[in-house]
Amino acid sequence: MNGASSGSETLEITANAGVVQARQRVRALAQECRFSLVEQTKLITAASELARNTLIHGGGGTMTAGLVEERGRRGVRLVFSDRGPGIPDVDLALTDGWTSGAGMGLGLSGSKRLVDDFVLETAAGQGTTVTVTKWAR
Repeated sequence: MNGASSGSETLEITANAGVVQARQRVRALAQECRFSLVEQTKLITAASELARNTLIHGGGGTMTAGLVEERGRRGVRLVFSDRGPGIPDVDLALTDGWTSGAGMGLGLSGSKRLVDDFVLETAAGQGTTVTVTKWAR
């Protein structure tokens, strides 16, 4: 990861309470970074979707969150990691409307649209890591 990160914190996402904690931590970071209410909402929504994916599809994992500075801009970077089955078809998983469960199929693709930088790394049987960054405007 490029850029200086300050005060990163890792939260366990092993139950619904972890998803709630992740949203609360992301809200605090977005406020600290002085995001507008709209930008806060976008990042919190993306984080909520990714945390839920970590729990449901990855069998639990972690979210590491912190402020970053890069090329004179400031933002919030979130890294969601799990040791689940991985994503067999990334292109399909990033297609709007495709779902591997009972959801609306907007988790990954919707999250990607809500942030500025989105990196997905996955391997069968080794889990998935999604890194997202939202920059202050």
